Amino acid sequence: MAYGFDTLQIHAGARPDPATGARQTPIYQTTAYVFRDADHAAALFNLQEVGYIYSRLTNPTVAVLQERVATLEGGQGAVCCSSGHAAQIMALFPLMGPGRNLIASSRLYGGTITQFSQTIKRFGWSAKFVDFDDLDAVAAAIDDDTRAIFCESIANPGGYITDLDAVAAVADKAGLPLIVDNTSATPYLCRPIEHGATLVVHSTTKYLTGNGTVTGGAIVDSGKFDWSASGKFPSLSEPEPAYHGLKFHETFGPLAFTFHGIAIGLRDLGMTMNPQAAHYTLMGIETLSLRMQRHVENAEKIAAWMEQNPHVDAVTYAGLPSSPYQDRVAKICPKGAGALFTVKLKGGYDACVKFVDSLELFSHVANLGDTRSLVIHSASTTHRQLTPEQQEAAGAGPSVVRISIGIEDADDLIGDLGQALDKAHS
Repeated sequence: MAYGFDTLQIHAGARPDPATGARQTPIYQTTAYVFRDADHAAALFNLQEVGYIYSRLTNPTVAVLQERVATLEGGQGAVCCSSGHAAQIMALFPLMGPGRNLIASSRLYGGTITQFSQTIKRFGWSAKFVDFDDLDAVAAAIDDDTRAIFCESIANPGGYITDLDAVAAVADKAGLPLIVDNTSATPYLCRPIEHGATLVVHSTTKYLTGNGTVTGGAIVDSGKFDWSASGKFPSLSEPEPAYHGLKFHETFGPLAFTFHGIAIGLRDLGMTMNPQAAHYTLMGIETLSLRMQRHVENAEKIAAWMEQNPHVDAVTYAGLPSSPYQDRVAKICPKGAGALFTVKLKGGYDACVKFVDSLELFSHVANLGDTRSLVIHSASTTHRQLTPEQQEAAGAGPSVVRISIGIEDADDLIGDLGQALDKAHS
Protein backbone atom coordinates (compact mmCIF):
# COMPACT_ATOMS: atom_id res chain seq x y z
CA MET A 1 0.00 0.00 0.00
CA ALA A 2 1.26 3.47 -0.90
CA TYR A 3 1.07 5.72 2.16
CA GLY A 4 0.86 9.50 2.16
CA PHE A 5 3.60 11.84 3.35
CA ASP A 6 1.95 12.55 6.71
CA THR A 7 1.83 8.84 7.49
CA LEU A 8 5.35 8.11 6.28
CA GLN A 9 6.91 10.93 8.32
CA ILE A 10 5.69 9.11 11.45
CA HIS A 11 5.99 5.44 10.51
CA ALA A 12 8.66 4.97 7.81
CA GLY A 13 11.56 2.84 9.03
CA ALA A 14 10.12 2.27 12.51
CA ARG A 15 8.77 -0.88 14.11
CA PRO A 16 7.85 -1.62 17.73
CA ASP A 17 11.02 -2.65 19.56
CA PRO A 18 11.14 -6.48 19.32
CA ALA A 19 12.65 -6.89 22.79
CA THR A 20 10.32 -4.64 24.79
CA GLY A 21 7.44 -3.66 22.52
CA ALA A 22 8.40 0.03 22.91
CA ARG A 23 6.35 2.04 20.43
CA GLN A 24 8.82 4.92 20.09
CA THR A 25 12.21 4.19 18.51
CA PRO A 26 14.66 3.61 21.37
CA ILE A 27 18.00 5.37 21.63
CA TYR A 28 20.44 2.49 21.19
CA GLN A 29 23.27 4.01 23.18
CA THR A 30 25.89 1.37 22.46
CA THR A 31 29.20 1.27 20.67
CA ALA A 32 29.24 -2.40 19.68
CA TYR A 33 26.98 -5.40 19.01
CA VAL A 34 27.43 -9.04 19.97
CA PHE A 35 27.90 -11.43 17.06
CA ARG A 36 26.03 -14.73 17.03
CA ASP A 37 29.24 -16.60 16.25
CA ALA A 38 32.49 -16.28 14.30
CA ASP A 39 30.81 -17.00 10.96
CA HIS A 40 28.23 -14.28 11.59
CA ALA A 41 31.01 -11.77 12.35
CA ALA A 42 32.92 -12.74 9.20
CA ALA A 43 29.81 -12.39 7.02
CA LEU A 44 29.14 -8.90 8.39
CA PHE A 45 32.70 -7.74 7.83
CA ASN A 46 32.69 -9.18 4.28
CA LEU A 47 29.43 -7.32 3.46
CA GLN A 48 27.79 -10.68 2.82
CA GLU A 49 25.16 -10.02 5.47
CA VAL A 50 23.54 -6.79 6.64
CA GLY A 51 23.66 -6.09 10.36
CA TYR A 52 25.30 -4.15 13.16
CA ILE A 53 29.02 -4.24 13.88
CA TYR A 54 30.13 -0.99 15.50
CA SER A 55 28.31 2.31 15.90
CA ARG A 56 30.78 4.26 13.78
CA LEU A 57 29.22 2.33 10.90
CA THR A 58 25.68 1.39 11.84
CA ASN A 59 23.29 1.91 14.75
CA PRO A 60 19.62 0.86 15.02
CA THR A 61 18.37 4.35 15.93
CA VAL A 62 20.31 5.95 13.08
CA ALA A 63 19.13 3.19 10.73
CA VAL A 64 15.48 4.15 11.35
CA LEU A 65 16.27 7.77 10.50
CA GLN A 66 18.12 6.72 7.35
CA GLU A 67 15.14 4.71 6.12
CA ARG A 68 12.69 7.47 7.00
CA VAL A 69 14.60 10.21 5.17
CA ALA A 70 15.18 7.95 2.15
CA THR A 71 11.48 7.08 2.03
CA LEU A 72 10.35 10.72 2.25
CA GLU A 73 12.79 11.68 -0.51
CA GLY A 74 11.81 8.76 -2.74
CA GLY A 75 15.34 7.32 -2.66
CA GLN A 76 16.70 3.78 -2.45
CA GLY A 77 18.77 4.35 0.66
CA ALA A 78 20.43 6.95 2.84
CA VAL A 79 23.48 7.47 5.02
CA CYS A 80 23.27 9.76 8.04
CA CYS A 81 26.31 11.53 9.40
CA SER A 82 27.42 14.21 11.85
CA SER A 83 26.51 17.43 10.00
CA GLY A 84 25.43 18.91 6.69
CA HIS A 85 29.04 19.68 5.81
CA ALA A 86 29.98 16.09 6.56
CA ALA A 87 27.18 14.98 4.22
CA GLN A 88 28.62 17.07 1.39
CA ILE A 89 32.10 15.59 1.78
CA MET A 90 30.67 12.08 2.05
CA ALA A 91 28.57 12.63 -1.08
CA LEU A 92 31.64 13.67 -3.05
CA PHE A 93 34.07 11.15 -1.53
CA PRO A 94 33.25 8.15 -3.79
CA LEU A 95 33.11 10.36 -6.89
CA MET A 96 36.16 12.58 -6.69
CA GLY A 97 39.92 12.14 -6.73
CA PRO A 98 43.05 14.26 -7.12
CA GLY A 99 42.68 16.52 -10.14
CA ARG A 100 38.91 16.07 -10.37
CA ASN A 101 36.38 18.91 -10.17
CA LEU A 102 32.71 19.61 -9.63
CA ILE A 103 30.44 22.29 -11.07
CA ALA A 104 28.72 24.22 -8.29
CA SER A 105 26.05 26.87 -8.28
CA SER A 106 27.25 30.35 -7.34
CA ARG A 107 24.14 30.60 -5.15
CA LEU A 108 25.08 28.46 -2.19
CA TYR A 109 25.37 28.73 1.57
CA GLY A 110 28.56 30.65 2.40
CA GLY A 111 30.03 27.74 4.35
CA THR A 112 29.55 25.48 1.33
CA ILE A 113 31.27 27.99 -0.95
CA THR A 114 34.21 28.10 1.47
CA GLN A 115 34.29 24.30 1.72
CA PHE A 116 34.27 23.94 -2.06
CA SER A 117 36.55 26.85 -2.94
CA GLN A 118 39.15 26.33 -0.19
CA THR A 119 38.98 23.18 1.92
CA ILE A 120 38.53 20.55 -0.79
CA LYS A 121 41.73 21.77 -2.46
CA ARG A 122 43.55 19.86 0.28
CA PHE A 123 42.16 16.66 -1.27
CA GLY A 124 43.28 17.75 -4.72
CA TRP A 125 39.67 18.47 -5.71
CA SER A 126 38.37 21.75 -7.11
CA ALA A 127 35.06 23.47 -7.85
CA LYS A 128 33.92 25.74 -10.65
CA PHE A 129 31.20 28.18 -9.58
CA VAL A 130 28.61 29.00 -12.24
CA ASP A 131 25.30 30.87 -12.39
CA PHE A 132 22.86 27.98 -12.78
CA ASP A 133 20.38 30.23 -14.57
CA ASP A 134 22.87 30.11 -17.47
CA LEU A 135 22.60 26.50 -18.57
CA ASP A 136 25.03 27.03 -21.43
CA ALA A 137 27.62 28.21 -18.92
CA VAL A 138 27.00 25.13 -16.79
CA ALA A 139 27.50 22.86 -19.78
CA ALA A 140 30.59 24.80 -20.92
CA ALA A 141 32.22 24.44 -17.50
CA ILE A 142 32.15 20.63 -17.68
CA ASP A 143 35.40 19.00 -18.74
CA ASP A 144 36.92 15.48 -18.74
CA ASP A 145 37.78 15.79 -15.06
CA THR A 146 34.31 16.86 -13.89
CA ARG A 147 32.66 14.29 -11.64
CA ALA A 148 29.53 15.99 -10.24
CA ILE A 149 27.15 18.93 -10.47
CA PHE A 150 25.99 20.52 -7.20
CA CYS A 151 23.22 22.98 -6.32
CA GLU A 152 20.59 23.76 -3.69
CA SER A 153 16.87 23.31 -4.37
CA ILE A 154 16.08 26.52 -2.43
CA ALA A 155 19.32 28.42 -2.07
CA ASN A 156 20.54 29.79 1.24
CA PRO A 157 20.36 32.72 1.92
CA GLY A 158 18.15 34.25 -0.77
CA GLY A 159 15.47 31.62 -1.28
CA TYR A 160 16.39 31.33 -4.98
CA ILE A 161 14.78 28.26 -6.55
CA THR A 162 16.89 26.20 -8.96
CA ASP A 163 15.32 24.82 -12.13
CA LEU A 164 16.28 21.27 -11.21
CA ASP A 165 14.79 19.65 -14.32
CA ALA A 166 16.86 21.87 -16.61
CA VAL A 167 20.07 21.33 -14.64
CA ALA A 168 19.42 17.57 -14.50
CA ALA A 169 19.14 17.53 -18.30
CA VAL A 170 22.63 19.07 -18.54
CA ALA A 171 23.98 16.53 -16.04
CA ASP A 172 22.36 13.61 -17.87
CA LYS A 173 23.79 14.68 -21.21
CA ALA A 174 27.26 14.80 -19.65
CA GLY A 175 26.80 11.49 -17.84
CA LEU A 176 27.31 13.12 -14.46
CA PRO A 177 25.47 12.80 -11.14
CA LEU A 178 23.46 15.80 -9.96
CA ILE A 179 23.75 16.41 -6.21
CA VAL A 180 21.02 18.60 -4.70
CA ASP A 181 21.12 20.10 -1.23
CA ASN A 182 17.47 19.98 -0.16
CA THR A 183 17.96 21.43 3.33
CA SER A 184 15.92 24.60 2.86
CA ALA A 185 13.00 22.87 1.12
CA THR A 186 12.81 19.46 2.82
CA PRO A 187 11.09 16.59 0.98
CA TYR A 188 7.74 18.08 1.96
CA LEU A 189 8.21 21.05 -0.37
CA CYS A 190 10.55 19.52 -2.95
CA ARG A 191 11.61 16.01 -3.96
CA PRO A 192 14.71 16.52 -6.12
CA ILE A 193 14.93 12.89 -7.23
CA GLU A 194 11.63 13.38 -9.08
CA HIS A 195 13.35 16.23 -10.95
CA GLY A 196 16.41 14.20 -11.95
CA ALA A 197 18.74 14.42 -8.93
CA THR A 198 21.10 11.50 -8.38
CA LEU A 199 21.91 12.29 -4.74
CA VAL A 200 20.16 14.50 -2.20
CA VAL A 201 22.01 15.93 0.78
CA HIS A 202 20.60 17.50 3.93
CA SER A 203 21.71 19.35 6.95
CA THR A 204 19.22 17.56 9.19
CA THR A 205 20.11 20.21 11.77
CA LYS A 206 17.64 22.55 10.10
CA TYR A 207 14.00 21.90 9.17
CA LEU A 208 14.08 18.10 9.49
CA THR A 209 14.90 18.31 13.19
CA GLY A 210 13.23 21.70 13.45
CA ASN A 211 14.00 22.48 17.08
CA GLY A 212 17.61 23.64 17.08
CA THR A 213 18.89 20.87 19.35
CA VAL A 214 21.31 18.66 17.38
CA THR A 215 23.47 18.73 14.27
CA GLY A 216 23.32 16.07 11.60
CA GLY A 217 23.49 15.33 7.90
CA ALA A 218 22.10 12.86 5.39
CA ILE A 219 22.90 11.66 1.89
CA VAL A 220 20.03 10.04 -0.01
CA ASP A 221 20.79 7.84 -3.01
CA SER A 222 18.24 7.78 -5.82
CA GLY A 223 19.54 4.40 -6.95
CA LYS A 224 19.05 5.49 -10.57
CA PHE A 225 22.58 6.37 -11.69
CA ASP A 226 24.69 3.91 -13.69
CA TRP A 227 28.03 4.13 -11.90
CA SER A 228 29.63 1.64 -14.30
CA ALA A 229 28.71 3.28 -17.60
CA SER A 230 31.60 5.70 -18.08
CA GLY A 231 34.53 4.38 -16.07
CA LYS A 232 34.67 7.74 -14.25
CA PHE A 233 33.63 6.35 -10.87
CA PRO A 234 36.05 3.50 -10.08
CA SER A 235 35.30 3.58 -6.35
CA LEU A 236 31.85 2.26 -7.20
CA SER A 237 32.46 0.31 -10.40
CA GLU A 238 35.91 -1.26 -9.94
CA PRO A 239 37.19 -3.90 -7.50
CA GLU A 240 37.57 -2.62 -3.93
CA PRO A 241 40.83 -3.94 -2.40
CA ALA A 242 39.56 -3.59 1.18
CA TYR A 243 36.75 -6.07 0.42
CA HIS A 244 38.67 -8.67 -1.60
CA GLY A 245 37.86 -7.15 -4.98
CA LEU A 246 34.12 -6.62 -4.41
CA LYS A 247 32.55 -4.24 -6.94
CA PHE A 248 29.97 -2.09 -5.18
CA HIS A 249 27.80 -1.33 -8.21
CA GLU A 250 27.89 -4.87 -9.54
CA THR A 251 27.14 -6.35 -6.10
CA PHE A 252 24.64 -3.89 -4.63
CA GLY A 253 23.03 -2.36 -7.74
CA PRO A 254 20.79 0.61 -6.83
CA LEU A 255 22.13 0.56 -3.26
CA ALA A 256 25.79 0.77 -4.33
CA PHE A 257 26.30 4.34 -3.19
CA THR A 258 24.56 3.75 0.13
CA PHE A 259 26.64 0.68 0.97
CA HIS A 260 29.83 2.47 -0.07
CA GLY A 261 28.90 5.41 2.15
CA ILE A 262 28.64 3.13 5.18
CA ALA A 263 31.29 0.49 4.44
CA ILE A 264 33.99 2.95 3.35
CA GLY A 265 32.77 6.51 3.98
CA LEU A 266 31.77 6.10 7.62
CA ARG A 267 34.40 3.42 8.22
CA ASP A 268 37.30 5.66 7.18
CA LEU A 269 36.06 9.24 7.52
CA GLY A 270 34.25 8.56 10.78
CA MET A 271 31.66 11.35 10.37
CA THR A 272 29.17 9.41 12.46
CA MET A 273 25.77 10.60 13.67
CA ASN A 274 25.20 9.75 17.31
CA PRO A 275 21.99 7.88 18.23
CA GLN A 276 20.62 10.65 20.45
CA ALA A 277 20.87 13.11 17.55
CA ALA A 278 19.04 10.63 15.35
CA HIS A 279 16.32 10.32 18.00
CA TYR A 280 15.79 14.10 18.19
CA THR A 281 15.62 14.28 14.40
CA LEU A 282 13.10 11.45 14.22
CA MET A 283 10.94 13.36 16.73
CA GLY A 284 11.17 16.47 14.58
CA ILE A 285 10.28 14.71 11.33
CA GLU A 286 7.02 13.45 12.86
CA THR A 287 5.63 17.02 12.58
CA LEU A 288 7.52 18.08 9.44
CA SER A 289 4.50 18.64 7.19
CA LEU A 290 2.62 20.58 9.87
CA ARG A 291 5.59 22.82 10.56
CA MET A 292 6.41 23.43 6.90
CA GLN A 293 2.83 24.46 6.18
CA ARG A 294 3.01 27.08 8.93
CA HIS A 295 6.52 28.17 7.93
CA VAL A 296 5.33 28.84 4.39
CA GLU A 297 2.09 30.52 5.45
CA ASN A 298 4.00 32.90 7.73
CA ALA A 299 6.74 33.56 5.19
CA GLU A 300 4.27 34.50 2.47
CA LYS A 301 2.49 36.98 4.74
CA ILE A 302 5.65 38.50 6.18
CA ALA A 303 7.54 38.76 2.88
CA ALA A 304 4.58 40.59 1.32
CA TRP A 305 4.47 43.00 4.28
CA MET A 306 8.21 43.65 4.15
CA GLU A 307 8.12 44.33 0.41
CA GLN A 308 5.77 47.25 1.12
CA ASN A 309 7.79 48.66 4.02
CA PRO A 310 9.43 52.01 3.14
CA HIS A 311 12.71 51.00 4.82
CA VAL A 312 13.13 47.95 2.58
CA ASP A 313 14.68 48.12 -0.89
CA ALA A 314 13.99 44.53 -1.93
CA VAL A 315 12.80 41.11 -0.74
CA THR A 316 14.06 37.95 -2.44
CA TYR A 317 11.26 35.54 -1.49
CA ALA A 318 10.31 33.38 -4.49
CA GLY A 319 6.72 33.16 -3.28
CA LEU A 320 6.12 36.84 -4.07
CA PRO A 321 4.42 37.73 -7.38
CA SER A 322 7.31 40.14 -8.02
CA SER A 323 9.96 37.42 -7.81
CA PRO A 324 11.63 36.42 -11.09
CA TYR A 325 11.59 32.85 -9.77
CA GLN A 326 7.93 32.61 -8.89
CA ASP A 327 7.22 30.54 -12.00
CA ARG A 328 9.49 27.82 -10.58
CA VAL A 329 7.52 27.49 -7.36
CA ALA A 330 4.66 25.53 -8.94
CA LYS A 331 7.08 23.22 -10.75
CA ILE A 332 9.84 22.67 -8.19
CA CYS A 333 8.18 23.48 -4.84
CA PRO A 334 4.42 23.12 -5.40
CA LYS A 335 3.58 23.35 -1.70
CA GLY A 336 5.38 26.65 -1.23
CA ALA A 337 8.65 28.50 -1.61
CA GLY A 338 9.96 27.74 1.88
CA ALA A 339 10.53 30.19 4.71
CA LEU A 340 14.00 31.53 3.98
CA PHE A 341 14.66 34.82 2.23
CA THR A 342 16.71 37.99 2.38
CA VAL A 343 15.79 41.64 2.63
CA LYS A 344 17.90 44.50 1.33
CA LEU A 345 17.64 47.48 3.64
CA LYS A 346 17.97 51.13 2.88
CA GLY A 347 20.89 52.47 4.88
CA GLY A 348 23.28 49.63 3.97
CA TYR A 349 25.57 47.81 6.37
CA ASP A 350 24.97 50.07 9.37
CA ALA A 351 21.20 49.84 9.08
CA CYS A 352 21.43 46.04 8.86
CA VAL A 353 23.48 45.77 12.04
CA LYS A 354 21.15 48.11 13.94
CA PHE A 355 18.11 46.23 12.63
CA VAL A 356 19.45 42.87 13.81
CA ASP A 357 20.35 44.27 17.22
CA SER A 358 16.87 45.82 17.65
CA LEU A 359 14.85 42.64 17.10
CA GLU A 360 13.26 41.00 20.14
CA LEU A 361 11.33 37.91 19.01
CA PHE A 362 13.81 37.02 16.28
CA SER A 363 16.95 35.27 17.53
CA HIS A 364 20.31 36.37 16.12
CA VAL A 365 21.92 32.99 15.44
CA ALA A 366 23.94 31.14 12.81
CA ASN A 367 21.16 28.67 12.03
CA LEU A 368 17.95 28.39 10.03
CA GLY A 369 14.92 26.15 9.88
CA ASP A 370 14.03 26.39 13.56
CA THR A 371 10.50 26.68 14.94
CA ARG A 372 11.72 30.07 16.17
CA SER A 373 12.22 32.95 13.75
CA LEU A 374 15.90 33.64 13.17
CA VAL A 375 17.93 36.45 11.63
CA ILE A 376 21.53 37.02 10.65
CA HIS A 377 23.59 39.54 8.70
CA SER A 378 25.30 37.14 6.30
CA ALA A 379 28.04 39.47 5.04
CA SER A 380 29.51 39.84 8.53
CA THR A 381 28.97 36.23 9.64
CA THR A 382 28.10 33.17 7.53
CA HIS A 383 29.49 34.70 4.31
CA ARG A 384 32.26 36.72 5.94
CA GLN A 385 35.07 34.60 4.45
CA LEU A 386 33.91 35.32 0.89
CA THR A 387 35.12 38.10 -1.36
CA PRO A 388 32.72 41.02 -1.97
CA GLU A 389 32.07 39.61 -5.43
CA GLN A 390 31.26 36.17 -4.03
CA GLN A 391 28.97 37.73 -1.41
CA GLU A 392 27.01 39.57 -4.08
CA ALA A 393 26.82 36.47 -6.30
CA ALA A 394 25.50 34.46 -3.35
CA GLY A 395 22.90 37.12 -2.55
CA ALA A 396 24.62 38.08 0.70
CA GLY A 397 25.88 41.61 0.13
CA PRO A 398 26.56 44.11 2.96
CA SER A 399 23.05 45.63 2.83
CA VAL A 400 21.31 42.24 3.01
CA VAL A 401 19.83 40.45 6.04
CA ARG A 402 18.83 36.78 5.98
CA ILE A 403 15.54 35.90 7.66
CA SER A 404 14.32 32.42 8.60
CA ILE A 405 10.62 32.62 9.43
CA GLY A 406 9.41 30.38 12.25
CA ILE A 407 5.99 29.15 13.26
CA GLU A 408 5.05 31.85 15.75
CA ASP A 409 2.06 34.18 15.28
CA ALA A 410 2.75 36.06 12.03
CA ASP A 411 1.33 39.33 13.33
CA ASP A 412 3.68 39.22 16.31
CA LEU A 413 6.60 38.71 13.98
CA ILE A 414 5.50 41.61 11.79
CA GLY A 415 5.26 43.81 14.87
CA ASP A 416 8.82 42.93 15.88
CA LEU A 417 10.17 43.51 12.37
CA GLY A 418 8.35 46.84 12.15
CA GLN A 419 9.77 48.28 15.37
CA ALA A 420 13.29 47.08 14.47
CA LEU A 421 13.11 48.62 10.99
CA ASP A 422 11.98 51.93 12.51
CA LYS A 423 14.89 51.90 14.97
CA ALA A 424 17.39 50.98 12.27
CA HIS A 425 16.41 54.01 10.23
CA SER A 426 15.83 56.53 13.02
